[in-house]
Amino acid sequence: MSPDPVIDLVRATVALFIIVDPIGLVPIFSNVTGTMSEPDRSKMFRVVIYTGASLLTIFALVGQELLALFGISLPSFEMAGGLLLLLLALDILFRGERFAKPGSHEDVGVVPIAFPLLVGPGAITTTMIALGAYGILVTLGSVVIVMLLSWVVMRETPRIHSLLGKTGSSVVAQVMAVFIAAIAIQFIITGIRTYP
Repeated sequence: MSPDPVIDLVRATVALFIIVDPIGLVPIFSNVTGTMSEPDRSKMFRVVIYTGASLLTIFALVGQELLALFGISLPSFEMAGGLLLLLLALDILFRGERFAKPGSHEDVGVVPIAFPLLVGPGAITTTMIALGAYGILVTLGSVVIVMLLSWVVMRETPRIHSLLGKTGSSVVAQVMAVFIAAIAIQFIITGIRTYP
């Protein structure tokens, strides 16, 4: 935690945004919502954002209690979360895509778009680690900002997908994977250093 809460907020927000990676999900958003009407698309995106924000807020508010309940220290959780994020990054880098495409519009809603596509284990882990590193206000602030940014990305999905194209979307996903790997390694190092 730095003396300046604004710096902490920026750090927490950037880390969470990279993990949530709404830009990397643009091809999936485009595929799922391609035949939807504008009102239906907007309604689905609102549900996705509300669900994602609720999940992250719950873990931010009771994350420490959950750890205490199972006798898990924050450094242990940081190391485990770092390993999880590292595996996620390697999966993106070597497999070339993050998730399989949803089967049909009827299958899409809270699951799988809100969870685990937008808010998955990586985002939950990042939120809980931010809670220990920066405190509740900064963590909740980062959740709000990232969910708002994700909503903007969803609203602009057709335009972004057209601009990036298939190759551009793939490049964005690969670059984000490198950042995820770097954040993961930092989590592991911090966990090792602070382990009791």
